[in-house]
Amino acid sequence: QVVWPIVGQEILNGDVGGGFQGVQVTSGFFQIWRSSGITSEVELYWSALAGLIMSGLMLFAGWFHYHKAAPKLEWFQNAESMLNHHLSGLLGLGCLSWAGHQIHVSLPINKLLDAGVAPQEIPLPHEFVVNRDLMAQLYPSFSKGLVPFFTLNWSEYSDFLTFKGGLNPVTGGLWLSDTAHHHLALAVLFIVAGHMYRTNWGI
Repeated sequence: QVVWPIVGQEILNGDVGGGFQGVQVTSGFFQIWRSSGITSEVELYWSALAGLIMSGLMLFAGWFHYHKAAPKLEWFQNAESMLNHHLSGLLGLGCLSWAGHQIHVSLPINKLLDAGVAPQEIPLPHEFVVNRDLMAQLYPSFSKGLVPFFTLNWSEYSDFLTFKGGLNPVTGGLWLSDTAHHHLALAVLFIVAGHMYRTNWGI
């Protein structure tokens, strides 16, 4: 097991002297971080901090909705609304947001890593989101914007939404462009499924 030189952990591969080798890590954390587009300790720190803040907000929301503004029993027995919100909201928008992260952050960073660019030379993740020209250098269809989407010419996006199958020879994992395509398809499926059930608001 060899640790990729991201998030400053390549020291784990080294001979530390005295007959001891570096810690052999086989947990898969480095692969998860790389596939998410995390390439430095700072990005890992901010991701952990954002997760901590979100978990605190969710704990507060849970306490508020069950103690301060507790709903009536009918609220829990409304299966139609639960199906709609869980399918469309939780699963549909969850898959859509993860597909968006993969397309706008993970794919460009991993494409550069696969090409051998040093992690410290890769632009920060937000630069790929706000600078379309930067993305268009890696994925030319980004220069066309949303025009292919609204004209139903979706095959234009086949440079980052692929259906290659197999494994990426550089990482040994699934192609990230395949998984982004998969999550986008799941998002559409779940959002449509969530609207197939009648709700109390006639949507």
